[in-house]
Amino acid sequence: MTATTYLNELNQRYLSIHRTKENFFWDTYMGLSDDHQGSTEAETTWTNFLSNAEQISAIRAQFAHAESITDEQEKTQTLIGLQGWLATFESHAIESEQAQQLKTELIKFEAGLFEKKQNHTMTYVNEEGDTVEGSLPVLASIVRTSANAATRQSAHQAFLGLEQWLLQNGFIELIKLRNKFARSQGFDTFFDYSVTKKEKMSADELFTILDDFEKRTRDCHQNSLDQLAANKGSESLLAHNFVFSFAGDVMRELDPYVPFSKSLRRWVESFGRLNIEFSGAELTLDLLDRKGKYPNGFCHGPIPSFYDQDQWIAAKVNFTSNAKPDQIGSGYDGMNTLFHEGGHAAHFSNVKMNAPCFSQEFAPTSMAYAETQSMFCDSLLADADWLKQYALDTDGKPVPDDIIKAMIDSKQPFKAYQERSILVVPYFERALYQLSDSDLTPENITKLARASEKKILGLECSPRPLMAIPHLVSDEASCAYHGYLLAHMAVYQTRAYFTEKFGFLADNPKIGPLLAKHYWNAGNSVNHNDSIVALTGEGFNAKYLADECNLSVEDAWKTEQQKIADMNTRTQADISPLHANITVIDGANTLANNAESNAKMCDEFEAYIMKTYGR
Repeated sequence: MTATTYLNELNQRYLSIHRTKENFFWDTYMGLSDDHQGSTEAETTWTNFLSNAEQISAIRAQFAHAESITDEQEKTQTLIGLQGWLATFESHAIESEQAQQLKTELIKFEAGLFEKKQNHTMTYVNEEGDTVEGSLPVLASIVRTSANAATRQSAHQAFLGLEQWLLQNGFIELIKLRNKFARSQGFDTFFDYSVTKKEKMSADELFTILDDFEKRTRDCHQNSLDQLAANKGSESLLAHNFVFSFAGDVMRELDPYVPFSKSLRRWVESFGRLNIEFSGAELTLDLLDRKGKYPNGFCHGPIPSFYDQDQWIAAKVNFTSNAKPDQIGSGYDGMNTLFHEGGHAAHFSNVKMNAPCFSQEFAPTSMAYAETQSMFCDSLLADADWLKQYALDTDGKPVPDDIIKAMIDSKQPFKAYQERSILVVPYFERALYQLSDSDLTPENITKLARASEKKILGLECSPRPLMAIPHLVSDEASCAYHGYLLAHMAVYQTRAYFTEKFGFLADNPKIGPLLAKHYWNAGNSVNHNDSIVALTGEGFNAKYLADECNLSVEDAWKTEQQKIADMNTRTQADISPLHANITVIDGANTLANNAESNAKMCDEFEAYIMKTYGR
């Protein structure tokens, strides 16, 4: 067998195993299937394929065969593909039989916990005094936006109840199993293992970055807490009051301008004007909240994009949000998730390498690298020129300046808090996995969670308590939350570069092609730092985000005023084709597709939302 044939067969083997796993994953996480055993078996088959250490020596043997290829182009391409697979297998290799058995046990245990959690019901008392069910996104939205303090407190109590439920129903055993597996791989803790595998750095190197950011933002964060307490009383620092105290009113004022019914249209138009396209991908979007559905947006690609020899294989990508269109605040939140996951989809649809291993969300793809793509796209929704263009009421009038200013007045002092609410997670997770098995008790873990929140957030309890964050329980997302913060650092570095180069971001048609060229096309063949260097000419730098956190309200408003003024001098870009086949579903029901046109799809989606939710 030639090295080229070996590479092509390896690509096809992976595609078959990966798609089977992803199809089970989608149906299980969407609440469409209760075949948890089938899902576990598919996940195990996929994991065994990637973790088989014998693949490493087999690929290394193929490098020698590839060197003898006489056609230089074929030789180069084959070596690139083999190198991608070598990096992938080295990221997942599990050499000992004992470690393989532990990994299999871990997958089975996580599947069981996922099933139990999926069936766990959370309730809160709504503003009418009725006890009703609420998913995690619904509860979070209530804590942020409900004008009724008792309702906010009830929703927050549901978070605390979930924490204790998890601690009594497998979370502690999960921590012990993960640590046992990590130790079999030569690491002290699962946190150390995860950071090394996912970000190619040690936990100590990660915390050098995190500690520096914590120090840079500590004073402005504490000042914001002190000022809020002085203005609105110490009650404003209670977990169920905190976010509402500085953001609740303005989000209610914004709500009529960002109905979720318009979100699909806004996404199509905005991405089109940015000249972001999907290279022929098939996209499936499940956007509405419902019982049994995973309570957090995500994006997975059952078919990774790649060149199969000379033939382009367009991606198949599924992504979700958890919008509840009849709830205040859900429109903007849902739209934000749509842009975020749509950014992931654009990235994974545009990897132009010659093996599927370069275009997937697992190691050796850095989470920070992957999240940079999605977070850049959702960052646009906070820009005044984007809001003026796309936040429109039923009469087509744009959101007034005074609401945008009120958003800045309320949120800018707490920009550091928003980033530190990400920062608190790795501080907690690292300490959690460092606890001995005998110290892993519900009381100790709860105490550690509250102490971590007090240290980083300055609050007795977080508005979203740590163990109510679904990532901590999910295999691929656990011990990876820091990736969001590293990504935010890269996002603001990217935004600064584009702003310096072009003067504006919203609807800038030069941005999409540059993201594709420097951030997307090479996939994980280039590391996070090198991709940033390729675009900006500068290595990864956290100072741009820290500077953004430390901006005064006055300076932040001046910046946004300038964006509005500049927008009025520009001609709006045309909407470029997305080059995607899009289907919008709600579980097993198809709501709309763009087989005829994007406009018709958006009309059908809007009509469904209006008919079903009334707004």
